[in-house]
Amino acid sequence: MSTNENYEDHGLLRFLTCGSVDDGKSTLIGRLLFDTKTILADTLSAIAKTSEKRGLGAVDLSLLTDGLQAEREQGITIDVAYRYFSTGTRKYIIADAPGHEQYTRNMVTAASTANLAIILIDARKGVLTQTRRHSKLAALVGIPHLIVAINKMDLVDYSQETYERIKGEYLEFAKKVGIDDIRFIPLSALNGDMIVERGEQLNWYNGPTLMEMLEAAPAAHTEHTEKFRFPVQYVCRPQDSANPDLHDYRGFMGRVEAGSLKVGDAVTVLPSGLSSTVKAIQIGGVDIAEAVTEQSVTILLKDEIDTSRGDMIVKSSEVPAAVKQIEATVCWMAEQPMDRARTYLIRHTTRDSKAKLAAIDHRLDVNTLENLPAEKLAMNDIAQVTFKLAQPLFVDPYTENRGTGAFIIIDESNNNTVGAGMIL
Repeated sequence: MSTNENYEDHGLLRFLTCGSVDDGKSTLIGRLLFDTKTILADTLSAIAKTSEKRGLGAVDLSLLTDGLQAEREQGITIDVAYRYFSTGTRKYIIADAPGHEQYTRNMVTAASTANLAIILIDARKGVLTQTRRHSKLAALVGIPHLIVAINKMDLVDYSQETYERIKGEYLEFAKKVGIDDIRFIPLSALNGDMIVERGEQLNWYNGPTLMEMLEAAPAAHTEHTEKFRFPVQYVCRPQDSANPDLHDYRGFMGRVEAGSLKVGDAVTVLPSGLSSTVKAIQIGGVDIAEAVTEQSVTILLKDEIDTSRGDMIVKSSEVPAAVKQIEATVCWMAEQPMDRARTYLIRHTTRDSKAKLAAIDHRLDVNTLENLPAEKLAMNDIAQVTFKLAQPLFVDPYTENRGTGAFIIIDESNNNTVGAGMIL
């Protein structure tokens, strides 16, 4: 970490790479890790040996993310691979998502926590069906920032004309589907041009490198002001006869999903609707003045309110809607189709509610991007649906709060997660 007095932490950035098969996603990530010098010597040695076995003349950097043996043998990405690295000003979590349509659910899972997506395009092929599909899915799950990386420029003689043509084609598509925040960059992941270093071949491009774009990207939860949301995970009541001061201790433990809270703030506990004031906020038993997004804290209130796991603490001026019916975009993840006759369990933050499928409004054709009528949902289908709930949930639209706007669907018979949803 830098010791410079002007050191500024830009916050954690979670980003996703997606594109068609052989567009170079895994190579791009490998190049990022290699050029930022975050690869351990033993890891580099291992992939060098694997590259040699495959008869390659140079180290295949894509092997850094294609971690499964089956992926290495087939030369494709099957599961989502996560990698972590840091620079002097920021920490990163990279998700390398599979490109094929049959792994749509894997991509949605990876995209659900990402704040930026890199859409890779092969400069030889231009905008493909999978490019459009991945871009639409990234926008659908609320990724606010897109970087369109036109890769393999070395295979088109670093042609500016090719770059501009593909850029124009993508902008035309983006306008039709309502994607706004887009940046473009030409690069060669194989040779490292415009990844971390600028290289010598793209002098006609005056914009920032990919690494500079990532360094400057807004951190999560900074796009707009978020309301305070604190789902209660556990009620802490210490049992220590030797310490009488703990007899009245009643702390509500959990993770701040959004917003911030200070000692003295007026809060309301849902579903009871009872109000109190924050007496203390603690991390590991140490008092702090303020809790912020993604911190795991314990909140103590001035008044005794019957509160348990599944309840939610919010600021009294920011109470969310309590609903018993939700409309949502759902990605179905199970091999067994969604059954209208069955009852499912919806898990929203720390609260569960039984749910019935009331309607399938339409299904998205991920290739043509058309909305089609549907009677059932099969694995990897994405659709807009309506659920009726047995218990009220305290929700926000997914576009306002990804934490309290999302849920998973559970099959009660085997406790498997069968779907994921984003509340409209």
